[in-house]
Order: sequence, then C-alpha cells, then structure tokens
Amino acid sequence: MIKLVFVSSTTACFEWQNSRPYYTERSYEVILNGVPQFSANTNVFSLFNLKPATQYVVEINDTAIKLQFETPAETCCLDVADFGAKGDGVTDDTHAIQNAIHCLPKRGRLLFRKGTYLVSPICLKSEITLELCADATLVGRTERDSYPLIPGEIRDVETGEMHQIGAWEGEPTTMHQSLVFGEHLHDVYVVGQGSIDGNAQNSDWWIDVKNQPYGRPRLVFLNRCTNVYFHGITGKNSASWQFHPYFCTNVNFYGVSVLAPKDSPNTDAIDPESCDNVHIVGCRLSVGDDCIGIKSGKMYLGQKYKTPANHHTIRNCYMRYGHGAITLGSENAGGVQNLTVNRCIFDSTDRGLRIKTRRGRGKYAVIDGITFENIYMNHVLTPIVINMWYNCCDPDRYSEYNTTREKLPVDDRTPHLGRFHFKDMVCDNCHVAACYCDGLPEQPIDEIVIENIKFNYSVNATHGGVPAMQNNPKVLCRAGMYFDNVSRLRIRNVQLDGVKGDAVVKNNVADYKEEQCTSK
Repeated sequence: MIKLVFVSSTTACFEWQNSRPYYTERSYEVILNGVPQFSANTNVFSLFNLKPATQYVVEINDTAIKLQFETPAETCCLDVADFGAKGDGVTDDTHAIQNAIHCLPKRGRLLFRKGTYLVSPICLKSEITLELCADATLVGRTERDSYPLIPGEIRDVETGEMHQIGAWEGEPTTMHQSLVFGEHLHDVYVVGQGSIDGNAQNSDWWIDVKNQPYGRPRLVFLNRCTNVYFHGITGKNSASWQFHPYFCTNVNFYGVSVLAPKDSPNTDAIDPESCDNVHIVGCRLSVGDDCIGIKSGKMYLGQKYKTPANHHTIRNCYMRYGHGAITLGSENAGGVQNLTVNRCIFDSTDRGLRIKTRRGRGKYAVIDGITFENIYMNHVLTPIVINMWYNCCDPDRYSEYNTTREKLPVDDRTPHLGRFHFKDMVCDNCHVAACYCDGLPEQPIDEIVIENIKFNYSVNATHGGVPAMQNNPKVLCRAGMYFDNVSRLRIRNVQLDGVKGDAVVKNNVADYKEEQCTSK
C-alpha cells in the first residue's frame, strides 16, 4: 500500500507502508493519470508540476495500487520575474522577491523559474506558497553586512515584557538574520525541486567560527510559526544550522535534501528547537555536524518557558556523515519527549542515536519516550550513545561540578533521562563500540531496552576512538555494550560479531535481565 502524506497546490508526496529502511524491496514505476512518470526504489516518492484544484490518480506498475487525490485550490500564481527578479546570479534580486512576497495574496503561490537568484535575507509571510522549480536556486550573498543583526530578546517599551526574537545554541542572543526568515507565521509552504544555497563555502562564515562575535546566519530560521511545510527542495551550505524551527508547532519536511561538506562547522541539517509536532519524512541529509539535532534550549530558556521538544516523528530518512545521525541536545533544558524514529538508514556517521546532556541543564531537561525501530546502520562508529557527561560548548565544562564522578545532590540543575527503546536494527561495520550509555550517579537513566539487534564490526576497526564527548573519555575499539548508572536494563535477542572483550559491561545497573545475547 501507498499513502498520500502531503499535498500542495502543485506537489504531492507518497509513502510506502512497509517495514524496510528507506528503500523498497524492488524498484517500481509511478503512473499518473495513465501516463508513466518515473521509476524509483525508495519508500517515499514525490510528484511535481501538478495543477491546482485538479483530480489525479496514481498507480504503481505491476500492482493493483490505485490512489486518487486532489490538489487544493489557490487564489493566484505570480512569477517573481514580473516583479523584476533577474535570476542571473549577478543582479541582487532581494528587493524584487521581497516586493513580490508582500504583494502575494493569501493562498497565493510565488513561482521561481529556472535561474540563480542572488539574495540577502528574505522574510516570509503567512498563507503563501513559494515554489522553486527545478534548477531554480536562491543563493545567499557572501558579504557579512548583507545579514543584519537581530536581538535575541527585546523589551516591550510599554509593558517591559521581554520578547524572543533571535537565538544561538540554546540562548536568546544577538544573531545575524538568516537567509530565509519568518516570525509568528502560519500556513507557509516552500515546495519544488529547486534549492536554497547559503553560499557559505564562498564566504568567511566557516573560518575561525569560535571567535565570531554574533550567531552566524541559519539557512532558514522560523520563530513561533504554525503549520509550515517544506517539500522536495534542497538546502545546502548554510553558514551554520540549515533548517532551524524555534518554538514552532506542526513543522513538516517531506522529501527534502540537505547538503554540506562533511568538514563544515555546525552545519546541522534540521534542528527543531522547543517545537511540537514535527514530521521529517523521506529526507536525505549529509552534513558536517549532526544530521538532525532535536533541542529545547539551555538553562534560561528551559526554566522560563518549560517547552519540550515533543511529538517528533522521523521516518524513511537517509543520513550520511555528520557527528550524529539523530542527536538530542545538548541544548535540551526544556526536555525532549515522545520521539519515534522508524525505517531509516544511517551511513558513516560518528554515532547513530546521540544524546548529549550534562549537569546544569536543569530539572526540566527530561528526555523520555524515545523509540528507534527498523533502522539500518553502516560504518557508524558507535550506533547508540547516551551521554550525561557532555563537555562541549559551555564555559564550565571543565569545572569540578561537571567532572566529578562522585554522587552529587539532585537539585534544580540535574537533568533526567527516562525510557529508551531500540528494536529491529542491523548495525554493520561498527568501529568504536556497539552501545555506550553513561548516566549520572545521582540520576541514573531510568530504562534502556535493546532487542532484536545485530552488531558486527569493521575489519578496519583497529585504532579505536572515543564513543562520547566527555571529560576523561574512554578510548574503545570494537567494544561491546557499555552501561553505567542505569536503573533498568533489558537486552533481548542481541548478536555481536567480532566484538573484542566482553559483550556487555555493566556498572551500577540496578535491575538487569538478559535473554539470548550472543557474541563471537
């Protein structure tokens, strides 16, 4: 069976209902209204160049599948060229595009035909669609002064109330305006086969990144928006994080690609922060940092707003390179709850699941209800990492508070990790360890369940490495499953081939049961 998962006035996205990671068992041909369109072999496929308010029938060759759908109506479609945009890669098209967005009526569509549209930051508005046709690219200017500064917080001159506007790595702080920007919007669509290119590879944004005075631009930054949809487009080469929804509700990514060189700094692909109801489906991500980073701010944001990242679903995605395929944190002071990851492939990332938290994230930093299933990993150095000793990015990372392994009092600064379930996974060519889970002595991880998983190790895994970024890290090579400070641990039907040393190493595990865990 196939299911329609998204439709706009000119595009549609479909998903096969099966249990296979990312790819179908065999290739298939898509037929639209009786006309063959293309062949594919992925669980998610898309149609473009449809007509608004039109009925269609999708069929799959050699099957009985026939699915009817209708594209929604729109008020109008305007060509950005009619507002003066040249798309020649030389002319600055910012004002022409912004003027077109201002003029576009509700439920209208702004069309970008083939071309390279050189721009400074563009501001979106509610109830519009931007369609980037194939070979249409919004490309960012390289000059720093093209990206004006916006404050992290600003005070209401009448009431004195603080309003959140900008952010950088979990703090409300001054940042450069992002290439595509939206605040307090609703019902926004960005669709098509075109690209948004931050052009950072031709600028100085990736140089000396730790000594830049203000937060680097994101490719797309959305603050407190509702009902946002990205379909089919490619984002690439952002100065920092690429897609950054911030305190948003119902944010959706369907068939999106995100690309950056694997050595580019902080170029996370999709980083929803303190968002509710996020869907990432059929996306292909290859970047220089975490492919997907689910966040909820540092201590100030977590305690003030108490807004967790909640109800996130990630399905049928392919993630390559990057420090982590899916990372929770380290900015997670508001918590992360109810995450399901299903039918994905992680290829050559440093880690598969990567949880980064630490003392100081606070009592609202509760991560709970995390499920990974039907996952295939290949050449992932350490497939599962749960680290409560993360030591990067914070000024006090080398303090006694964050380094001592002694049991400290549980207080308002102490994070909490709840339930984690990993099932039906194959992890080929591991290097460092199969699993590394390190809780706090004063706040052990509540529960870890690992079942129906096969780990094997690369023949090239000879030098070892560090599974988790923490003070005094362990250097491991072809290690098994390591657990420290866990309240409840269940291991069922787990196989480790090529492990060096013990299959399971446990320290301070209160309640442990093992069924059919084999190693050789």
